[in-house]
Amino acid sequence: MGGERREALVIGIGNVLWADEGFGVRAVEALHEAFAFEGAVTLMDGGTLGLALYDEVARSRRVLVFDAVDYALPPGTLKVLRGDEVPAWGRTKLSPHQVGFNDVLALAALQGRGPDAITVVGVQPEVLDDFGGSLRGCVRARLPEAVALAVAELAGWGIVARPRVAGERFELLNDRSLAIGDYEAGRPPEDAACRIGDARLLAAASRGEPG
Repeated sequence: MGGERREALVIGIGNVLWADEGFGVRAVEALHEAFAFEGAVTLMDGGTLGLALYDEVARSRRVLVFDAVDYALPPGTLKVLRGDEVPAWGRTKLSPHQVGFNDVLALAALQGRGPDAITVVGVQPEVLDDFGGSLRGCVRARLPEAVALAVAELAGWGIVARPRVAGERFELLNDRSLAIGDYEAGRPPEDAACRIGDARLLAAASRGEPG
């Protein structure tokens, strides 16, 4: 369980299929598209992998997490949590789709492999129960600021972000079809496929008709 530890892990938590719950993934994608990092720094989509992220976290000296967090604040509000504030955030599941990240941190700490520093850049979501939906406007508008907060936090850790030059080629974190532009362009309109509950099916069910 030993081995050399990476300098930093930047990870986006969440599920892009559930509207604002995809904020963490979209934020780390935006950071990756705008900046490159030298040395032992890894950016990744953590999705809803839960305990499967243990090894990634345990071998990182510093961890920065993007996520949608219920602060009970106005939708779109950004907030930064550090150190001892982070486990308290992780104990509260934002939605039925979320796997508690605090379990990963607790296990790493129990094994003596917890990160030396951890920061969460979180946004207050507006909508979660929109299957196949994308980020709401007030949440998507905060992506540039979330990226800037992350760059500043990493700089405080001595990690320099290099702005990518126009036309620079780089490997995407996810398949192109999951990129926010392609994802939004490829989903059907709500009148063709209601993502909260198809009104046509619900109406038929209420009349006792087969689906």
